[in-house]
Amino acid sequence: MMKGFDFLVVGAGIFGITTAIELRKRGHEVAVLNPDQIPHPLAASTDISKIVRMEYGTDREYMDMAAACMPVWRDWNDFFGETLFHEVGFVLLSAASLDDPSGGFEAASYRSLLEKGFRPERMDPMQIAGRFPAFDTSAYADGFYHAVGGFAESGRVVEALTGYARQLGVSVFERQTAEKLVVVNGRLRAVETREGERFGTGHAVVCAGNHTPYLVPDLMPVMKVTGHPVFHLKPSRPELFAHPGFAVFAADISNTGWYGFSLHPKAGVVKIANHGEGLELHPDRDERVVYPSDEAHLRRFLRASIPALADDPIVYTRRCCYTDTLDGHFWIDNHPEIGGLTIGSGGSGHGFKMGPVIGDMIATTAEGGVHRWSERYRWRELKTGVAQQEEARFKLK
Repeated sequence: MMKGFDFLVVGAGIFGITTAIELRKRGHEVAVLNPDQIPHPLAASTDISKIVRMEYGTDREYMDMAAACMPVWRDWNDFFGETLFHEVGFVLLSAASLDDPSGGFEAASYRSLLEKGFRPERMDPMQIAGRFPAFDTSAYADGFYHAVGGFAESGRVVEALTGYARQLGVSVFERQTAEKLVVVNGRLRAVETREGERFGTGHAVVCAGNHTPYLVPDLMPVMKVTGHPVFHLKPSRPELFAHPGFAVFAADISNTGWYGFSLHPKAGVVKIANHGEGLELHPDRDERVVYPSDEAHLRRFLRASIPALADDPIVYTRRCCYTDTLDGHFWIDNHPEIGGLTIGSGGSGHGFKMGPVIGDMIATTAEGGVHRWSERYRWRELKTGVAQQEEARFKLK
């Protein structure tokens, strides 16, 4: 049996590694288990980019959390000595007017930003096409550009944070797959791995992403794993997609699911993905493949909205797996019946941008404290059929 730790964090994605750093900074002996190398090839965090945005429709708490993250993202660039957060701005294209009283994700986001004192730049379709000429805006009635936002090099961020955690003294165990939580008399005592190791601990924090409900079966009724298509395209006209002539964008996203990125400065590709219902998957048994129907769906979108990219080659695909809670909110709390067990999960496809605050929230909860944003994400009863509440998420009508 491995030596005991004050806290054992299961999973080294953005939730887990930021939690480990926070706990170590507070003086605890901390270890992290990860089932493969870091970043894990199949982890949701592992890709060339994730959007960092403040736009959350009417949901002010998420907007406030994202706003609190922005200065930390900038600080991380300085701290790590490389540009991990690219503040290229965020364009939201809307099929409806931002003045529409019935609202919509884009209109509500625009109003929320203004009411909080931010300065999004409203643009009509002609202005959008003039500033970002790769867009065909004929399908859109309105939109805005917000300079506060962009993308983070997600896999590289996790890698850099893991290096920092090691420097702080966190013990990082790669290729150790947590398989069983050992509970004695109602309290967690150890975690056993598929590789045959047993790690003693006074407290486990499960940030295992897609595997969270399999490690903690009590969560199976309220969590599911869904896979979403991601495409990297090699543009034949890269100059059209380089910042500042292109930005991170969402194309009437709550009605289409489509979002994408400016030209990646290292990979030289344009990433496009769909933030929708996805396919329900088992994280181990099911293939994570993108189907011809997914590509056909992408090509239809590109022909209508980004024609210069419509016939360009797809050089990489993946099916990014979300750990969805039924209501679309995070799940951050101590287990109500097992002592020494905390859950930090339920990213639901929008958690990465919260990296600068999520670890603090999980660590505070694990220590038995109350974080200013933790109440909403506590252990709760959710019934099948509960509405998914993340307003940017495309839902089939």
